[in-house]
Amino acid sequence: MTSKPISIVVISGSVRPDSHTNKVLDLVIDELKHFKNIKVVVFDPNDMDIPLPGKGSNGEIKAMNKAVGDATGVILATPEYHGSYSSVIKLMIEHLGYPSVLSGKPVALLGVASGAIGAIKALEHLRSVCSHIGAVVLPGVVSVANVHKIFDEDGRCTDSAVEKRVRHLAESLTRYIENHICPKVTLEEMVREKEDS
Repeated sequence: MTSKPISIVVISGSVRPDSHTNKVLDLVIDELKHFKNIKVVVFDPNDMDIPLPGKGSNGEIKAMNKAVGDATGVILATPEYHGSYSSVIKLMIEHLGYPSVLSGKPVALLGVASGAIGAIKALEHLRSVCSHIGAVVLPGVVSVANVHKIFDEDGRCTDSAVEKRVRHLAESLTRYIENHICPKVTLEEMVREKEDS
């Protein structure tokens, strides 16, 4: 029986220079590298030409759709702006089609904010959108408060408790996949092998 790699798609919702969202997201991506048999695909809007919804598509958007459609799990990251998620993360979600390729996918959410209460409002709203389109939003979303204070000049996280919590997001998603998706995949492979023999 072959072991298929787990594919995790990571989508950033920030285009700011020196983005704190992407610095936090890099911790999650780094943590995912410690797990065996996981392929990580990152979509950074800074590297993409993203048209407005209804203005067509392009190769980059089609590639993102295929990657999310093929993914075992997805991580969405957003800064909090004016009490909600960024327009960029919504734009990325809008381009995932209708019905959305996020439907049925386990999704882990990460939010950052400069304020003391973190990205709670942004994550509440983002959870609502993801649930509406059929994604399986995992409990234990991660909100990082005072994000502008936790990185040094070299981009290293200086708050070990926050870093541990952020990195745990990778473990939460992979554990969900192992417990709820991999057994199903393995069972399907076993049935197919039995039918072929």
